[in-house]
Amino acid sequence: MEEENFFKLVVPPNQTKERLDKFLTNFIDFYSRARLQKVIEEGLVLVNGTPAKSSHVVQPHEAIEVCIPRPKPIDILPEDIPLNILYEDEYLIVLNKPAGMVVHPAFANYTGTLVNALLHHCGDLSAIGGRQRPGIVHRLDKGTSGVMVVAKNDYSHQNLSLQFRNKTTDRLYWAIVWYIPQKNVGRIETYLARSPKDRKRMTVQPDGKLAATNYKVLEKFNLFSLVQLKLETGRTHQIRVHMSYLGHSVFGDKEYGGRTKQLTNLPNAQKDVATELLTKIDRQALHAKTLGFVHPINKEYLSFESDLPEDMHLLLKDIRSLPL
Repeated sequence: MEEENFFKLVVPPNQTKERLDKFLTNFIDFYSRARLQKVIEEGLVLVNGTPAKSSHVVQPHEAIEVCIPRPKPIDILPEDIPLNILYEDEYLIVLNKPAGMVVHPAFANYTGTLVNALLHHCGDLSAIGGRQRPGIVHRLDKGTSGVMVVAKNDYSHQNLSLQFRNKTTDRLYWAIVWYIPQKNVGRIETYLARSPKDRKRMTVQPDGKLAATNYKVLEKFNLFSLVQLKLETGRTHQIRVHMSYLGHSVFGDKEYGGRTKQLTNLPNAQKDVATELLTKIDRQALHAKTLGFVHPINKEYLSFESDLPEDMHLLLKDIRSLPL
């Protein structure tokens, strides 16, 4: 048994009543609640030496042992999934990722990913990202659409990764957000880390990693704004967390306060309109619109732009027609 997969915990004496699965999510890094629930179901979590259920309410001083098996290597199968390719040569591919597509296989998403589609399309990809992330230089969240670049060989991957790390790429996003920021142009700088309460979410924390986002208001409405965002860093969920932190959550973003949470204090007329608009999009209204970088081989600067997808286009059309 690998040491890094085996944990021993003692419930603190001041621990309040809490389900076992939630307790473990707060105390064990890098594993989602769903993953830990699966481990519990497999009988691999012992409380005082006895297998427990997720619903078990932890008690002070209980001894908990957790064994999390290493995931079995998976064979990623090529899948004939259509790709919207903006540019391709023997070194890289630039494409427009649709909302709803996961970038690479991971727990609970082993098929239907961008990597599955890429392997069918071109076969060879850079191996730097490992077996489950071949060619993946950077990622977009499942619910975020827009421009991505993928490397076909290791040299291209290393070169592109260095450009992202050195912040020399140009990345512009468009988002529909709640309300109107006080400043038309601004910069958000915080430190981000995983939430101790939900490992799948990021939060502003003083001991996190530096994250900086520049924003510009493109269009103002009564309840909403269309904003352009330029990344200085590329932290997980950065734009979504920063806009929520600013008080202007991305519209439709259920993880960071962009859905029903915003309806609470609205007058009834605006609440009805906003509720209807939320039915028009089932994800965060965030789109990676522009990506620019230097080609790793010929050193030519390349820039690509993607039109807003239909769901965001129609949402904007509805918002613009509102009498609010």
